Amino acid sequence: MEATTLGALANLTTERFGDREFLCFQGARWSFTETQVEIDKVAHGLIALGIQPGEKVSLWMTNRPEWVHIMFALAKIGAIMVPINTRLRTADVEYIFRQSDTSTIITIEQSGPIRYLDMVLDLCPELKEQDRRELSCEAFPELKRVLSIGDQHAMGVYSWQEMLDASDEVSAATLREREAQVQPEDTVFIMYTSGTTGFPKGVMHCHNIIRNVTMTSGEMEITEEDCTVMYLPLFHAFGYYEGPLTCYVTGSRMVLTESFDPGEVLELIEAERGTVIHGFDTHWQDLMDHPQFPSRDLTSLRTGILAAGLPSTVPVAERANRELCKTVTAYGMTEVMPGALLGCVGDTFEHSTTTSGAPTDGYEVEVKDLQSGETLPPGKTGEICIRGYAVMKGYYKKSEETAKTIDSEGWLHSGDLGLRSEDGNIRFLGRYKEMLKIGGENVDPVEVEAFFLRHEAVNKVQVVGVPDRRMSEIPVAFVVLESGRNAQAEELAAFAKGKMASFKIPRHFIFVDEYPMTSSGKVKKFELRKTAAGLLGIETASRDASAVSTTSPGGTHT
Repeated sequence: MEATTLGALANLTTERFGDREFLCFQGARWSFTETQVEIDKVAHGLIALGIQPGEKVSLWMTNRPEWVHIMFALAKIGAIMVPINTRLRTADVEYIFRQSDTSTIITIEQSGPIRYLDMVLDLCPELKEQDRRELSCEAFPELKRVLSIGDQHAMGVYSWQEMLDASDEVSAATLREREAQVQPEDTVFIMYTSGTTGFPKGVMHCHNIIRNVTMTSGEMEITEEDCTVMYLPLFHAFGYYEGPLTCYVTGSRMVLTESFDPGEVLELIEAERGTVIHGFDTHWQDLMDHPQFPSRDLTSLRTGILAAGLPSTVPVAERANRELCKTVTAYGMTEVMPGALLGCVGDTFEHSTTTSGAPTDGYEVEVKDLQSGETLPPGKTGEICIRGYAVMKGYYKKSEETAKTIDSEGWLHSGDLGLRSEDGNIRFLGRYKEMLKIGGENVDPVEVEAFFLRHEAVNKVQVVGVPDRRMSEIPVAFVVLESGRNAQAEELAAFAKGKMASFKIPRHFIFVDEYPMTSSGKVKKFELRKTAAGLLGIETASRDASAVSTTSPGGTHT
């Protein structure tokens, strides 16, 4: 397909599908034409506030229509969106704001009990006293402006309405000029993902993400008659691609929720005659385990992505295919987009439930030996490596990390284990790197360890993942305290609350005197995982278990 931009896609889709319904959110509805009006108004307003091509704009906001308007508006004016996980807290976003050279923060005052604007004000107190047109924030030297949706507005913060009112100052011709400057190879977003360095890494992608979405939509046979119930967060690649982008590629409809509530989703599938849903095995399991599941009319559902391959996902995928709809398996990561491996709606039951799919158009996927780097034959376990148009441009301002991930021949080394079958399908088997997967969220244990070392009573900390039926894994911390100091698990958990995303906070703290070590001086994390599983009775532990203090073998702290 011919390379294009997200802005051009928005224009073309509006021309093609105009008055067809695009979005339903909390009972309100918008056509593609009505959405285009909002997109262009936001684009005009952002230009009026001074946002220039190439500037980084951090979007810290829950799912809502404005998210989609901002997404396309920034693409039209050549700015780069930095979507931020709404489960992150001040310690997390402080690093991202600074490392990304964010010039503009767009947030929401509050969602539920979480007050996002207050956290921004905590990080940049100058917003409380400075004129919004002359902002200077010591902690974030590139920051020029902050916008917030809601009723609370500090002196240095623009309201959403102020931005919209300013849109009248910019002509349609000015927007067209800005759109014409944007090229398909330009960076359209920087999406942060945890890495092996202990800090998040900004994955840069250009507008060729449209090709990936077009291919995925084709394999899933999505047309303008489909309706996707989208509860996945738009700040994740999964939600971003399979939600608004897919609808704009296909002219289909999206029913958007602010967050994932299984009961609400089941109700919406029935009421809106939803045909497509997506999610990790956790989402599918929660839907099928919900008390309303047996009584809801879900016969409109046609298909959806449920990534399979891991032993823990197979029973969920099997049940979903029997009781809900035909699922499509897939494998991807932020660095290579969601559909590096993909099944199709015509796959067999076995392929849909036990494999991760086959390489899709434009991708080369090989399973390589961990030591030699040689391509392995079918049936042999090695590292999943990916090459092709969809590989990221790199990690923002992390050239060394980029070089470690993408080799001289263009192969991206995923850090994931897999094997290829004789028919060409590949099965994802887990990670050989230490990254944890907590309910679909990537968590770097090094980052969590570094945070808890700030606590005055903590001398050392090692974080490992242990199996969990619902979350796939949960984090467990092995803590060595400073000599003569005491700390309780509840105290350490409280130390992180509000500063670190809740899914990163260890569910259990195990206090020890020392760690099992290799002869070369490395911690034997596999032994820590085994110890944690034994001590905590992971197979019978409650899925809602809170942080507890546990005595380890040879440990004296309780």
